[in-house]
Amino acid sequence: MVRIYTRTGDDGTTGLIGGTRVPKDSPFTEACGSLDELNALLGVVLSYALPEGVGRMLRLVQDDLFTIGAELATPPASVRDYGQRIGDEEIMRLERDIDAIEAGLEPLNKFILPGGSPAGAALHLARAVVRRAERHCVTFSRTEPVSPAVLRYLNRLSDLCFVLARHVNRAQSIPEIHPTFGRPRE
Repeated sequence: MVRIYTRTGDDGTTGLIGGTRVPKDSPFTEACGSLDELNALLGVVLSYALPEGVGRMLRLVQDDLFTIGAELATPPASVRDYGQRIGDEEIMRLERDIDAIEAGLEPLNKFILPGGSPAGAALHLARAVVRRAERHCVTFSRTEPVSPAVLRYLNRLSDLCFVLARHVNRAQSIPEIHPTFGRPRE
C-alpha cells in the first residue's frame, strides 16, 4: 500500500523535480503554494452552478496551473521530459475568453465591490489569489529563472477571474455594487 505521508518533509523542506530539497518557506514554495491554493479555490468555484462555458474555461485553467507548478518545480539544470510549458497559445486562449465574456457585459466605468453570488464572490477571491500567486512568482523569479510567459499568463488570469465574476453575477441577476468612498449610500 502506498501511503500519502512520506516523512521527507518533517525537517521543514520540500522536494523539487529531480530530488533537490528546498525550505518550505522559500520563494519557490510560496509561489507553488499560492498556485495550489488558487487551483483549490477554482475547484470550489466549479462546485457551484455556472453559466454555460465557464466550467470548461476553469478546468483548462486548473490544468494550466499544474503545468506552471511543474515548470517552477523543475530546477534549471534538470531536463523537463514531460508535458508542455505555458506559452502564447494559453495566453491567447485567456485573452479570447476575456474578450468573449466582456462583449456581453456592460462597460465598466467605476470600481465594483467584490461579492455577489457564491460563485461570483469566489471568483473575485480567486482574482486576489491570482495576484498573490503572481507576486510570489515575481519574487521567485529574482533568484531562479521563471518564464515570462508564466507571469503574462497569471496577469491575464486575474483579468479572466474578474470578468467571470461579473459574468456569473450578471447571469444570476445580481447587481454590481460600487464603493461609496465614504459618501452616504443612496
